[in-house]
Amino acid sequence: MMNPSPNPARGRHGMATAPNALAAQSAMAVLREGGNAVEAMIAAAATIAVVYPHMNSIGGDGFWLIARPGEAPRGLEACGAAAAAASIASYRERGLSAIPFRGGVAANTVAGTISGWDAALGYSREALGGRLPLERLLQDAIDYARDGIPVTLSQARCTAGKRDELASIAGFADTFLPDGAAPETGSLFLQPRLAATLEQLARAGLDDFYRGDLAHSMAADLARLDSPLTRDDLRRHHAEWKTPLALRHSLGTVYNMPPPTQGLVSLLILGQIDRLLQAGMDPAGAPFVHACVEATKRAFAIRDRDITDPAYMTVDPQSLLAPAALDRMAAAIDPRQAASWGKGLGPADTIWMGVIDRDGVAVSFIQSIYHEFGSGIVLPASGVNWQNRGCSFSLDPAARNPLTPGRKPFHTLNPALARFDDGRTLVYGNMGGDGQPQSQSAVFSRIALFGMNPQAAISAPRWLLGRTWGQTSDSLKLEARFSDEAVAALRAMGHEVDMLGAWDETMGHAGVIVRHANGLLEGGSDPRSDGAAAGW
Repeated sequence: MMNPSPNPARGRHGMATAPNALAAQSAMAVLREGGNAVEAMIAAAATIAVVYPHMNSIGGDGFWLIARPGEAPRGLEACGAAAAAASIASYRERGLSAIPFRGGVAANTVAGTISGWDAALGYSREALGGRLPLERLLQDAIDYARDGIPVTLSQARCTAGKRDELASIAGFADTFLPDGAAPETGSLFLQPRLAATLEQLARAGLDDFYRGDLAHSMAADLARLDSPLTRDDLRRHHAEWKTPLALRHSLGTVYNMPPPTQGLVSLLILGQIDRLLQAGMDPAGAPFVHACVEATKRAFAIRDRDITDPAYMTVDPQSLLAPAALDRMAAAIDPRQAASWGKGLGPADTIWMGVIDRDGVAVSFIQSIYHEFGSGIVLPASGVNWQNRGCSFSLDPAARNPLTPGRKPFHTLNPALARFDDGRTLVYGNMGGDGQPQSQSAVFSRIALFGMNPQAAISAPRWLLGRTWGQTSDSLKLEARFSDEAVAALRAMGHEVDMLGAWDETMGHAGVIVRHANGLLEGGSDPRSDGAAAGW
């Protein structure tokens, strides 16, 4: 296959990147109308929930990092807690030994992403002078849901691949299998109930999702579909502003979200790589990939030992990023031999998007329903596909993340942002469960440490240790574009290597925007996706 262009998108007044070009264009249109980066991201988030329906939904969760020049970055956590009626005992009484991945009983946590849009919109108006009405920010999404979207190859393949598993789940076939079959690439896909729901939110306000007529409708449908969620669960939910975790890197400061996300994992990997990089390393060579993979194993061990709802944690995650702690982690890595490890956490279905506006306000955003199509259920009145994030809970009370009423689930989601000492700002991220922190480490390192432009950094071959969407093995997976020498060297080090396609979607959909000190913007989108980086 021909190598996609390594040239980045460039602009001066604003830039957006998304794994579907229509979402990037929605953000860019808002910027051109005088909107700020937060308003642009709300528009992109609404659009992506419509045009990439296998990847995410308004029935999922979301996380934001927002950096305004001259101020400390702020995080926004819009993830829902387990239902008050969701307990280990209640699931055991059903004869279950584990929480199912699909169906109403898998839909056991509140969908938080709309609360994040609402809180971000309030911040935009109060701090950034945002003036665009909500109706305008949701307009593209409403139009696409009502009038139809062109089905992408990604949606067609994913729907066909999950058809047998999900066809019997309430609402799935009626929504995602027009005429009883997966939609063909390029066909028109309509979502009229979702269009009406978005129109309702535009009229009544985003809080209607939790405390208005829409909440009443959704709660009734959730009860009919055997979900433990109630209207009281929706009413109790609010997005929360958080202080991001910060890694002091040799080139600047890197930020990510605190628990219950695995943002700590991404920063732990980068902190170790910063200590392991040696002169002359090839960013696609075996020594560099080995260092990244071994750093990932050690970060995953900390994740699986410590990360959960912060209300139940006994360690300060920021303390794990102390220089002495990172020194010890990096020193334990054998540069010649792969360490053994356990296994990954499994698949995830996510989108990451970035926006930077003319004033330098930068937004790194991620939105997810966890597995492909989430729980699979689609609420009959509203057309909302509900997430299954709560299947990451355990029915073992001694586990790190036991199902507990009101507890927040562990999240693989983690949007990333960096401020370099030379004045550059970087927003970046990726979809794909265990693959998120690994692709972040590849893309960040290629830009920050190897001087590659954003598009070249994304397009370069990537690796994945463990499982992500569409994959169930825990091997080290390499795209076919790695050299034979690099593959042989990694195997000689003891890595169990599986080779994937040259541009394999298993590696996820990465995106990057860099704002240079002079205001120049450069961005990239993933050729493994249907995305675009749009500059102005």
